[in-house]
Amino acid sequence: MILASICLAALVLPMSFTGGAVARPAIGHELGGSAVQLTWITNAFMLTFGSLLMAAGALADQYGRKRLFCIGTALFTLTSFAQGFAPSVLSLDLLRALQGVAGAAALASGSAALAQEFEGHAQTRAFSMLGTTFGIGLAFGPLVSGLLIESLGWRSIFFATAALGALSMIFGLPRMRETRDPNATGLDWPGTLTFTGTLACFTFGVIQGPESGWDSPLVVGLLLASAALLVAFIKVENRVARPMLDLSLFRIPRFVGVQLLPIGTCYCYIVLVVILPLRFIGVEGMSEIEAGWMLLALSAPMLVVPILAATLARWISPGLLSGLGFVIAAVGLQWFSRLDSAASGTEVILPMLLIGVGAGLPWGLMDGLAISVVPKERAGMATGIFNTARVAGEGVALAIVSAILASLTQAYLLDAVDSEIAGLAGVAQQVAAGELVRAATLVPEIPRAILVASYLESFDVLLHILTGITLLSALAVFGFLSRPAPESEASVSLDLSR
Repeated sequence: MILASICLAALVLPMSFTGGAVARPAIGHELGGSAVQLTWITNAFMLTFGSLLMAAGALADQYGRKRLFCIGTALFTLTSFAQGFAPSVLSLDLLRALQGVAGAAALASGSAALAQEFEGHAQTRAFSMLGTTFGIGLAFGPLVSGLLIESLGWRSIFFATAALGALSMIFGLPRMRETRDPNATGLDWPGTLTFTGTLACFTFGVIQGPESGWDSPLVVGLLLASAALLVAFIKVENRVARPMLDLSLFRIPRFVGVQLLPIGTCYCYIVLVVILPLRFIGVEGMSEIEAGWMLLALSAPMLVVPILAATLARWISPGLLSGLGFVIAAVGLQWFSRLDSAASGTEVILPMLLIGVGAGLPWGLMDGLAISVVPKERAGMATGIFNTARVAGEGVALAIVSAILASLTQAYLLDAVDSEIAGLAGVAQQVAAGELVRAATLVPEIPRAILVASYLESFDVLLHILTGITLLSALAVFGFLSRPAPESEASVSLDLSR
């Protein structure tokens, strides 16, 4: 029941993430808001969630995993419920940021508690189930969200996540025992603040770049502040007795390789889960439920391929399997980029399936590989490192990809229409966010066909960029994880196959 509770909490996190992405067009139609504000519906959650995971792990080690899991899950449930009554996009953004804080507390403490409840092979299988649960949430989140939005409205998706959060507490809290790390020395406040500031300034700067201009004082200042805070974070972590992030671990090639796995899946898979609904709904005119069905082709392999990958790991190196997965995903991305703009049905589904299959190979192995470098006595901090690489990487990747798409769209429009049209940067932001109706209202002199063409052309270029990043990820994984695994890690691979 404890495993079910923690898995349920892990299920609701990706559902909340994907639900916000699918609901963005409907939210924009009802509440208005600029393209940047609508972007923060997803990024505010991912930013606070990713940047605070390691801090939440340290707090769980010191003050109790059960206690923090209770606080985090309760706050997640309350903020989800409050989002259903949000009167504006700004209030929704703020609630999403608070929900990310709660999600970090729930996941970090839940993962650490799981490491205390299970031993040996059972622990490996438990963490494998946790990773599979994430895949299920990503697979069915868009479809469930589409069904809820079409039948009950966009606010219902937040009420649904609140209900799941409440169920998680009901299942787990009566049975979960309290555990702590007796050697915990407290939270590394300087490290937490500098790390969070680094991500916040970078994300804000990248999101604001296309609208304000990359040379604007605001954007340049934010990016410089991010770089300065990163330097400060590294110095802090090298000096404190027990850092939030032990930077010496990055001297181990296999540890670096494991952290690259979730980052690689961000660019070949996660970003598509967010931006494809905007394309399907806002540009191609699909309903939310139709978009959910289409996205199932991308995410359904996550239900099967991770299990297959764990089985193949008995005979094939996990590093080799993961690298091959990225190569397969890169082929799918290129295939997608070469589709005609009028392509539909099977023509679109097949490359999306290939991308999902490719991303599913490293996805099914990275949780098991991660716990092979996790000392049980430092479960909170150590699991926080991997989950931070996963979630913070997703937030950064989303900000970067959104900015690239908006910049490419703006460049296309500058070539296609009169460059003296006022507010063209804002129009490009709206088009990149799938808000073609609002963009057409802002610039009625630009034909809708040109707006659509600007998006589709920019999307194809973006797919080429994602292909390149995915192939680089494959090369890096081959390099870092191709060496023979230590005996402890080999046993993890065998356990996953069981």
